[in-house]
Amino acid sequence: MPARIDNLDETDWGSDAGSPPSPITLADVKRAHEVISPILQPTPLISHPLLSERLGAETFVKLENVQRIGAFKIRGAINLLASMNKKMRQQGIVTATRGNYGAALAEACAMYGVECTVFVPEGNSLEKNAAVVALGGNIVIKGHDFDAAWDASVRHARRIDAISIHPAKRPELVAGQGTVALEMLEQAPGGLDVLFVPVGGGSLAAGVTTVVKALSPDTRIVAVQAENAPAFHHAWHSKEYSPMVVNETIADGLATRVPVRYTLNMMQDLDDFVVVSEEDICAAIRCYAQTLHQLSEGGGAAPLAAALNMKDELAGQRVGLILSGGNIDRPTLQRALRLDAPVHTPHAVPNFPMASLDYGD
Repeated sequence: MPARIDNLDETDWGSDAGSPPSPITLADVKRAHEVISPILQPTPLISHPLLSERLGAETFVKLENVQRIGAFKIRGAINLLASMNKKMRQQGIVTATRGNYGAALAEACAMYGVECTVFVPEGNSLEKNAAVVALGGNIVIKGHDFDAAWDASVRHARRIDAISIHPAKRPELVAGQGTVALEMLEQAPGGLDVLFVPVGGGSLAAGVTTVVKALSPDTRIVAVQAENAPAFHHAWHSKEYSPMVVNETIADGLATRVPVRYTLNMMQDLDDFVVVSEEDICAAIRCYAQTLHQLSEGGGAAPLAAALNMKDELAGQRVGLILSGGNIDRPTLQRALRLDAPVHTPHAVPNFPMASLDYGD
């Protein structure tokens, strides 16, 4: 019978069970930076007068879309694999994803010679699935959304005695993602008045909040989710932890039905948490293409979407945006670039009435 692994959730439909790891600290992020800096070059922090003109504020964009897997997730994945001993690596790793984390873990596992199996939900981006396979991972399609795929992945890991890794519930992952903020603060010597960060599983927002509030406490941090997948937003504002239905969203990387308590706890020092519409996200994708000539996926464009909505209150400030990823497939990009493209507008409902039903098998 497979051995139980510390810090694994029970297969109780995505909820957090047992004792979570301790929150990360600034020291954890600095150690992660020492681990990944010989492998990953700092990504650019760029400004462009056209974008600053659109916002009415001096704007700086962190280009995580130029990472070699096209997203910030590789930072945490490398830090995680580097922390594992030989025995753990020999067990292999199983995870679930909507795309970028699976690619990141597949690449990191390939670097360390580790077997990697990635569960994805039905209807997941074929291009993101192909990227995971190309990077050496195995793809398994299970469940109707990320959280259902995660539940199925946990059961599979226990059956084969592999290590189950959630995209946001390991401190090594969160610390690795926090290195984005370390670089931004070093690259913006004049400082930032406000920084916008997207939220999917919360690892990036948790890491960024930890770093910025320690090193630049006057910088406001605004978290952003799609209004069609607002579980974290609802939990942060209401202090009530409940799953929420995820409606179709162009920001597939932000489509989380169940908030993650571990990262949510580290996000309490956020200054604000907002949601953006599908139309807002499409407009931000177009804005990045028109101004910076950069390709952004929906989740990567969400911070710009929020900033554009808040431009009146940002006037004259120094604004930081994290363009977290550029892995957008061709049909989605074509839809985003069309001004007359139909979008799926229904909002997610506050509570998910069927949260105890598991679609993972």
